[in-house]
Amino acid sequence: MYPFTYERPASLDAAAQLAAAGGKLLAGGQTLLASMKLRLSSPESLVDLGRIAQLAGIRREGNAIVIGAMTCHADVAASADVRAAIPALAHLASGIGDRQVRARGTLGGSLANNDPAACYPSAVLALNATIHTNTRTIAADDFFTGMYGTALADDELITAVSFPAAKRAAYAKFKQPASRFALVGVFVAQTDAGVRVAVTGAAGCVFRHAGLEAALTKNFTSEAVAAVAINANELNSDLHASAAYRANLIRVQTQRAVASALA
Repeated sequence: MYPFTYERPASLDAAAQLAAAGGKLLAGGQTLLASMKLRLSSPESLVDLGRIAQLAGIRREGNAIVIGAMTCHADVAASADVRAAIPALAHLASGIGDRQVRARGTLGGSLANNDPAACYPSAVLALNATIHTNTRTIAADDFFTGMYGTALADDELITAVSFPAAKRAAYAKFKQPASRFALVGVFVAQTDAGVRVAVTGAAGCVFRHAGLEAALTKNFTSEAVAAVAINANELNSDLHASAAYRANLIRVQTQRAVASALA
């Protein structure tokens, strides 16, 4: 690597001050440290959030599950509260990466990085979650802005995410076998207000599919999905899958998610 300073603040205020001074925030490090080793990222200062106790933990608040930003994937997957209120979210967390990644990777780190094939963004968008930061709250529909882009300011920290429980919800992921990221992942959530469908892995950023949402709001069945047109024009095409293949996977994974939600 190369020389850099390493800070490990014990409070949220101290971390925010270091971030405002140009420090690069370090959560689980699953992306940042690998990028540094490859010389793709070269921060002069790392601000490790691991000592800030208030950033970790899971609690129930009314009809919602609130998860601290530094809560690791393994803890989300194992949480009795998450399994009881939003079992689809626990299922999603249990399928991220491998055991080592789940033990170190964090909810907040995943969302702040907003990898185009990450799993958590689809749950946040489909469940209409609220992202809490050290300065404000951000609605799910306003948070993801593009490939690796979010609404966060450079010195803004995610502190927690509030996930409302849905009547039914499920996540279906077609894995890229080497990385275990989503080649295409679809999170479907049925609420009193209708259905939200979020797709990850298929484009440069997680997105909602209006056609699928409309069809499933009228008729929440796998059969309703078959009649929905999936436009491949803006989908990714690479060595792993063509845009047309990903379009077909969106339909198939949506049908699987709906079937799972109804089971």
